[in-house]
Amino acid sequence: MNGLQSHGRSGSRGGTASTVSPSVAPARTQLPETDAPLWAIIFAGGIGSRFWPLSTPTRPKPLLRLVSEQPLLVDTVLRLAPAIPPDRVLVMTSRDIAPAIRAALATVPEMNILVEPRPLGTAAALAWGAQEVARRAGPQTLCCAMHADLAVGFPDEFRRVLRRAGGVAQREQALVAVGVRPTRVEPAFGYIRPGAPVDAQHLLADGGVHAVASFVEKPSAAEATEHIASGALWHSGIVVGSAGELLTQLAEKTVELRDGLDALRSGNLPAFVGSIRSVGIERGLLERDPRLLVMSGDFEWDDVGTWASLRRARSLDDEGNGAAGPVHFVDADSNVVHSESGVVVLYGVSKMLVVTLPGLTFVTPLERATDLKPLLDALPGSMRIDPTGVG
Repeated sequence: MNGLQSHGRSGSRGGTASTVSPSVAPARTQLPETDAPLWAIIFAGGIGSRFWPLSTPTRPKPLLRLVSEQPLLVDTVLRLAPAIPPDRVLVMTSRDIAPAIRAALATVPEMNILVEPRPLGTAAALAWGAQEVARRAGPQTLCCAMHADLAVGFPDEFRRVLRRAGGVAQREQALVAVGVRPTRVEPAFGYIRPGAPVDAQHLLADGGVHAVASFVEKPSAAEATEHIASGALWHSGIVVGSAGELLTQLAEKTVELRDGLDALRSGNLPAFVGSIRSVGIERGLLERDPRLLVMSGDFEWDDVGTWASLRRARSLDDEGNGAAGPVHFVDADSNVVHSESGVVVLYGVSKMLVVTLPGLTFVTPLERATDLKPLLDALPGSMRIDPTGVG
């Protein structure tokens, strides 16, 4: 299908999905939605070198308009409302891009943009965010942790899933990961292998909740194939739980943070930062067998991780081309073009990436665009920071 990968629903990507008849899909369990206030902790650090030359310190990846007319981070904040209004959104970001983040998020209070003094890793960022929620609203307050670079369709259903996950997290005193059904072998994602159902009458396929048997981050292609065959879900990057439960499980499982958590609780951020080691949530917590449950998200989802991912997140023409800006495709298929300088014409080519900016044009096969580190290592440092030389 064009646009995002579908996970069990039909209809336009941004609107309300059409009704699915029982003869087409099984009736799904309607888990109760929590009425408790939800907070969001959004990870939006880093420039995003995999989207060079578009991403720079003044225009970092969270602020790129890659999927819609809005920057990724703004899309994320807007998608959460009204379930989570902007005053209950915490944005975890890095010092180098904080000014640009603040300028873009006019609706989010400045005190809600938490700026890391150095790159901490998402586990430490989660701990800081959860501690801040606990300080402001209490340790029983529910939090939804997620990344800013997710492409999501059916926002109404997305918000309902967050509220249902919050209800389960409250009832079970556990963390709840939101999984999505795989549509391809993708080694760059995390995989959740469901275990026993929480309620034997309601299985995962019918909207139930299961314990997590294992979590595997970025397996090989062969391992990913095996996980999919065994019924594993992709990890959507979304974890829901109370602020207190998040902090408790980080203290139990994430040894890289233990020496700094007392300082964090006392409000001594410099001591916390100086006492911890950087680690991601997936490696530092989810792979270490926490009290983790999983439910399936019935909305469209994809990770906007590389240029190649835009062929799934953007609307495509009949030949599978995705474009932003003035572009003409003639006898061309499966290309991605982002044009901010002049008209681009592609003739007789397939699976190419073309990015045009004032003063610079970048062309590469899409398969090479998944890892730009060798290219960036070969370029002068000034080009990596300011590729066009005009900003």
